Amino acid sequence: MYLSIVNKSKFGVLVLFIALGIFLQCSSTKNTSNPKEKTEKLLEKELTKNNVHNAFLSVYSPSQSIDWSFAGGAFANGEQINLENPFITASIGKTFTATAIAILAEQGDLKFNDPISLHLPDSLMHHLHIFNGVNYSCQITIAHLLQHTSGLPDYFEGTTTDGSENVMELLFSEPDKFWNPVETIEFSKTKMQPLFVPGNGYNYTDTEYILLGLIIEKISGLSLQQFFKEHFFKPLNMKHTSMHLRSEPIEKTLKLSETFAGDIEVSTFTSLSADWAGGGLVSTSSDLIKFQHALFSGKIISEETLETMQNWVPETRGMEYGFGLRKVTFKKLFPTLPDLSVIGHSGSTGSFMFYCPELDVYLTGTLNQTDKVKESVVLMAKVLSLIKKDTESQI
Repeated sequence: MYLSIVNKSKFGVLVLFIALGIFLQCSSTKNTSNPKEKTEKLLEKELTKNNVHNAFLSVYSPSQSIDWSFAGGAFANGEQINLENPFITASIGKTFTATAIAILAEQGDLKFNDPISLHLPDSLMHHLHIFNGVNYSCQITIAHLLQHTSGLPDYFEGTTTDGSENVMELLFSEPDKFWNPVETIEFSKTKMQPLFVPGNGYNYTDTEYILLGLIIEKISGLSLQQFFKEHFFKPLNMKHTSMHLRSEPIEKTLKLSETFAGDIEVSTFTSLSADWAGGGLVSTSSDLIKFQHALFSGKIISEETLETMQNWVPETRGMEYGFGLRKVTFKKLFPTLPDLSVIGHSGSTGSFMFYCPELDVYLTGTLNQTDKVKESVVLMAKVLSLIKKDTESQI
């Protein structure tokens, strides 16, 4: 979700080529003595860039004894940013929703290949997917939704059939509007057209993740925010994480950091409620580390289920998409880049939550600026390169 000024793919290939290409020229920081200091300098440099008002970064590796967290910048009123100021995580929330579905699968409450019609009411399924005059609604599976292969349109940034505003545009024209999940599905059904037959293509869309959220609520009997709290926030001690505009964190938390779309501060918009299961979380970089580490170390779901979530389909060059997870292989993007990959998710606010298996390194954070998605990619690549070089120098 949220206020993307780039293509809805969020990590579009052009962004990555530009970002990772120029990374080669600036992957080292002069006059610093260790990777931690160099990493802090990298974040400080981001804060000098136009329209970056605040930024957060956490780096964690249990095998390399790395546990770094940095924050910088200030609110518009001059108050300094703190590591415990949460931020809007945007589409990182898709990994939480997909993991919730995986939990229900392990409990035997659903199967990834179930038709979604088994778990959603007829009123919602009615005319959900009409393509070239044929109703494919009942052919959509949960896996299709998880992997963006259903063919459903994207209510956020898709084109409306009547030329009216999509929901992304409505966020700005109606900032005080509160959206409920079913309302967004009805918007896509009445205002947009599907793009292809289920399973016959790839189209990144938040519409699918709203449907997944509704499935989670139907099967569990809990609200989505309560499900997340019981299965993620409480057991992992993610005390500063909540569903934006819908719940409160476990413990008293500092105020939400400011997020910008260009020159416009948007974190106060009630219309951000439009995303929900596709990216409606508020968190801190340290809380996101807790979740990502637990996911990849078998504390939430089994290794077998995690492997299933990594059943990749091509997204664009160098990128693949699984079940709420994106894999970026740097060397496929640019042959002179390090032979490293990252698995996780990004958001259009410049947020990121990734794991590098080759280095056993977790990276989370945000630049809190939709204009700086490219820069967030550069930042991750530089940090990983620093750690790789440091590791190799010790061998």
